[in-house]
Formats: sequence, structure tokens, C-alpha cells
Amino acid sequence: MDQVPSSPQEAQSLPTCYRHPDRETGIRCTRCERPICPECMVSASVGFQCPDCVRNGSGTGHAPSASQPRTLAGGTVSADPRLVTKILIGANLLLYLVQKALGDRFTDRLDLIGRAWVPGLGTSLQGVAEGQWYRLVTSMFLHSGVTHILFNMLSLWWIGGPLEAALGRARYLTLYFVSGLAGSALTYLLAAPNQPSLGASGAIFGLFGATAVLMRHLKYDMRPLVILLVINLIFTFSPYFNISWQAHVGGLVGGVVVGYAMVHAPRKRRSLIQFGVCALVLAAGLIMIVARTAQLT
Repeated sequence: MDQVPSSPQEAQSLPTCYRHPDRETGIRCTRCERPICPECMVSASVGFQCPDCVRNGSGTGHAPSASQPRTLAGGTVSADPRLVTKILIGANLLLYLVQKALGDRFTDRLDLIGRAWVPGLGTSLQGVAEGQWYRLVTSMFLHSGVTHILFNMLSLWWIGGPLEAALGRARYLTLYFVSGLAGSALTYLLAAPNQPSLGASGAIFGLFGATAVLMRHLKYDMRPLVILLVINLIFTFSPYFNISWQAHVGGLVGGVVVGYAMVHAPRKRRSLIQFGVCALVLAAGLIMIVARTAQLT
């Protein structure tokens, strides 16, 4: 049967959900008596049951999806919570090897540039303003050197893995690309049109922003993340490093906005709000891209 704490002392030592160890709960499954949080509760004829008992045949008549484990953001819990992060790291490393094998000519065709003459690519103007919009995406997977890709991939592993586990694969991948595109759009809008830009930093800064939102929501100690973010921003705006601050700022802002929607969206309309906010961020980026293209042409 359902259980609730009967005293302040008992309330301070509530058990945690067996599927979500970070959540305290006073509810137990009526069949197996394991503690379950509100997200795991499945209504039964008497009290609530856990997803495992429902899956094993509770007779509640709920759809199979009702018993599927869910992440904090509503995504499906997967066997390998870092799979997408591993794929993204693999894609970046693979393209870096291609860059090294084919040389600057390959990189010059795919990096982010507004509008300019590019030596070795013929006599026509190159860039996003010339209709090469794919550069806004392909530049997210290119890097300028070993140090550049090493720091980015280490950051992606440290920040991306836990965030993927918290959001679920689809939401995490959406956050990554929306943040990266927000960084590319701001770079295209504000940087010199003949200044090439490349790197996964915009998307990774978006992961930083979303991680900050998640940690605040879970009431974790944010000081280590804040210190790490401040250090990165110091490097970003330092005159001694040739870093595209626009990509970092654009990605960070996009990550905070999307991350807030992912974490705080109400359950009843969670997916609609989450992906709706992603669409709004993309729309804002598209407006910047169209405005800059009109200015350059």
C-alpha cells in the first residue's frame, strides 16, 4: 500500500526511488514494495505499481510505453547512456584525420566563412552568403590542430556523457546541434566575412549551458562548473588566442535556453514545449543568417 512519512524524523530519511536514486519518495509499489517516485508510478486498482511489476503482468491495461524507464527530461533510458557522445567524438576524430590526409583544400571547402575569395578554390566567391549554408553545420566537425580537437573532445566526453544520460539520446542530440547552429549563426552575423571559423566549441558551450541549468535544478554544487566555464570564457576573450568568441557565446546562450526547456517543461506537454523551444532557437538563428546574407550580397 502507499506509505507516507508519519513524522519529521521519518521525512528526513525517505528512501530513494529504485530507478531514480537521486529522488526521495514516500511511495512504494503495492506488489513488490520497492520505493518509486511519481514518474515511475503506474496507477493500479489499489495504489500504485512500479514499471517492472506492470511489465510482468499487473493487469492494469496500460500501454507498454507506460512501463519504459524515463530520464529526468522524459527521454527513454538506454543501455549505453553515452552512445551518442561516443558517435559525436568518433565523427569529429574521423573528419580530423580526413583533414590531415587531404590538407587545407578540404578544410577550406567546409569551414565557416561568410563571403570571400579563398585561394585554391577557383575564382568565384565562397561562403554562406554564396548559398553554401552547409558550412554552418560542417564547420562544427572540423578542427585546426591537435590541441584544438583534444580539448574539445575531452570537454565533450566529460560534459556530454552525463548530460546525455540525464536528457536521453534524442533530446541530447537536438541540444547539441541547436547549440552548435546558434553558435554558427552568431559567428556568421558578427565575424568578418573573410574570417574562417571551425570547431565543435559552439555546441560544447551549449552543453555547458544546459549542464548549468540541470545542476541548478538538482541543487548540485555549481562552483566547479562555474569555475571551469569562467576559465573557458577568459581564454575565449583573450587577445592571445585566435578564438571565435561569437560561436562560444551563441552556443552558450542557445544551450541555456534549450536546456531550461528540457529540464523545466511540465510533464503533460513536455515534448511539445521542449522541441518547440528548439524550433524557436533555430528560427532566431535563421533570422540572423538571412539578415547577414542580405547585408553581404
